[in-house]
Amino acid sequence: MGVPMRVELRGLECSLTHEPSGSRIRTVPPRDNGGDGSTFSPTDLLGASLASCALSTLALVAAREGLSWGDASARVEKDMVGPPRRVGQLALVITMPKEARTEERSRLEEIARGCPVARSLHPDVAVPMRFEYP
Repeated sequence: MGVPMRVELRGLECSLTHEPSGSRIRTVPPRDNGGDGSTFSPTDLLGASLASCALSTLALVAAREGLSWGDASARVEKDMVGPPRRVGQLALVITMPKEARTEERSRLEEIARGCPVARSLHPDVAVPMRFEYP
């Protein structure tokens, strides 16, 4: 079953609605592409999607497999290239939870690298991931 979403454009601002929940976000083009940069751009959401997908996938798989887990965070930096204008790189740094055991690190990193968003990106998009452990 698909997930319906609706997008409405007013000027340069898009209002995105996740129909099942009614949750809303908005996007505008970045300043370097004619927008005002006042919020996420569509390509910013791609980076945010990658980071949130990696973290969510880690938490879900850790729970399912009984791996040690706790609070984690991520920082993603998007770099554009072109022409044609496109995302060239999404550099992701994941700060792993202190509960992650040394012997589980390689498995956890494999899980993050294989999240659905990472697997959905075109191979021309570089996705370097770095993992930091407290």
